[in-house]
This record gives sequence, structure tokens and C-alpha cells, in this order.
Amino acid sequence: MSSNTFGTLFRFTTFGESHGPAIGCVVDGVPPGLSLTEADIQVWLDKRKPGTSRFTTQRQEPDAVKILSGVFEGKTTGTSIGLLIENVDHRSKDYSEIAEKFRPGHADYTYWAKYGIRDYRGGGRQSARETAMRVAAGAIARKVLAHRIGADVKVRGALIQMGPHKIDRTAWNWDEVNNNPFFCPDAKSAAAWETYLDGVRKNGSSAGAIIEVVAEGIPAGLGAPIYGKLEADIAAALMGINAAKGVEIGAGFAAAALSGEENADEMRAGNNGKPEFLSNNAGGILGGISTGQDIVARVAVKPTSSILSPRKTIDIHGRNTEIVTKGRHDPCVGIRGVPVAEAMMAIVLVDQLMRHEAQCGPLKR
Repeated sequence: MSSNTFGTLFRFTTFGESHGPAIGCVVDGVPPGLSLTEADIQVWLDKRKPGTSRFTTQRQEPDAVKILSGVFEGKTTGTSIGLLIENVDHRSKDYSEIAEKFRPGHADYTYWAKYGIRDYRGGGRQSARETAMRVAAGAIARKVLAHRIGADVKVRGALIQMGPHKIDRTAWNWDEVNNNPFFCPDAKSAAAWETYLDGVRKNGSSAGAIIEVVAEGIPAGLGAPIYGKLEADIAAALMGINAAKGVEIGAGFAAAALSGEENADEMRAGNNGKPEFLSNNAGGILGGISTGQDIVARVAVKPTSSILSPRKTIDIHGRNTEIVTKGRHDPCVGIRGVPVAEAMMAIVLVDQLMRHEAQCGPLKR
């Protein structure tokens, strides 16, 4: 299978399946001399790992990461960093009844159509289990961002909508994100979502969500016009996450309803000759290049396709049948998608930073 690598100068390649012995990745392009330990990576993996609340899959995976290469005496060496996470709680028997059936909404049929074979145990390579390695690579990207740009760089994500229920943006509080099981910045909405998702889960169904990712402290100048646009790379990174069905930057689709006067982010002279923007409809990117404002992106995540409600489908022989997906699944996959979206944003920013430095030298701060 091709296309297991993401990035240009800072890049990572993942491997492994949901019910295989392990998953892992190789990260290339990491500068030498950076302090890096397994604990630096584990703190981000713990945000994504399953079984942390009743609202996520009850698969009990510690997701304990091992650094296999590229680090010596606590410092990166500039060589490939190999990372490994063992799978310890897979139950392949849960999937034996669907070995010859295609789950609606999953990639079962398309994998079969393309490769003529598929690993039906938890979805194999198509499983969101793979995203643990994106979070691991993203943890390294965060270290590079802090080293190259500064400790004031923040890449944070939040769930801003679950099913049809949106947060109250006037109540946004970043400190609240880690106080509830949904990474929700609005305490009142988080409480309401508990009741809503309990009902969805008890009905054997699932819910979609929208994740917002914000990168703060990124200087102007990252990205390139035409085919190296920063927002294009961000969109590709977020759309590459399992179950993602749409991405928008800044005002996004809402910009279509604005007038030219409303949409234009007016500027005034600020400190040190830098402009102060009066709004941020552009999401911190103009002409494919960062403006120095917060970079804002949102990704829409579809409802989890593995549900207990019987669904019509066909099998590998082309016969009509029905399917019920057993096993342990997230009633809203968007919840654990928050740390994954953060990681992919960090990876894009580091890759674009390195590409900028290769052509233009150090980024002006």
C-alpha cells in the first residue's frame, strides 16, 4: 500500500493495523540536539487513548510509546526517530461475523475493490487506531516549534459541536477543555452533551462533531503562494484524519454570505511596525501565507460508522444481507479526534517552517 507518509521536510511514515501486534511510525527531519523523552510524547498520547470515559471506546490500550531510534542520551541525533506502540487489548473475535460483509459507512468495500483483500479485524489499516502515531509525531513537532519559534506557540483544539448541538462561543474558556470528557470549551454545553451522548450510546447509534484547532504565536511568513499554500496543507492534513468530511479555514463557508466590507480583515499600525488586524475572517492566512494572527481551522467529523442498529449491506459475493457491528466503538469519534487534529496542525506548521527556512532563512519574529 502506498501513501503512508505525510510531510515534505518534516515527515512521518506510519505502519501497523488495529489488531496487529503493534503500530508505529518513523519521523524524519527532526533537528539534532533537541531534548526528547518518551514522557514528552506520552502526555499527548494520553489525551487520545481509549477507555478514558464512558463516552469513548472501552478498548483498554495504555498506548505506551517506545522510542526505538534517533535519540541518544535524551537528545535527538538528527537521524530517523522510530516510535512503537504495542496493541494489548484487541478482540478479533468481535469481527468474525463481518468477515465477508461490508460495513456501510466504512472503507470495507473500497479497500476490497482496490486491493482484493482486507483485514476485517477492527478495520485493519483503515482503523482510527493508526492516528495514535500521528499524535506521537505531533508531539515531536511541538518540540520543534517551541525550539525554533518559542515557548509562546500554542496549538490547541476543542470540540465545538456534537451532533446538532453547538457551543455558546461567548462562553469559550480554554481552561474548561481539560475539565470534561469532550474537550469542550463551554462547561454548560459539555454538561448537556453528556445527556445527549448517553442517549445516542444507549440507542446503539453514534453522533458526528466539529473540531476547531487554533495555532497561536505563529509569525507572519509561513507558507507559499499557489501550490505551497499553508491552508492547503492544513486542509489536507485534517481531511486525512479518519471520518473527516469537511474542513474550513477562518470564516470558511460562512464567508460566502459576507460582503466584501465585512469579510476584509482591516489593519491598523501596531507595535514594532507590525499590523493589528481588526478581525480574523481569513483564519490567520492570506495568499497561502500566515499573517501572524491566530491560525484557525475546523474539521467536520461524521458519525461513527460502527453501530448496533441493523443496516442493509452486501457481502463479498454480491449478495444482499444485513449487518450489526459488535465490539467496542466510540459513540462520537470526534472526541478523540481533537488531539489528532492538534497533532496534524503542529506537523504542518513545522514542515512549512522548515521549507521557509530552506528558501528564505530564519523566520522573522
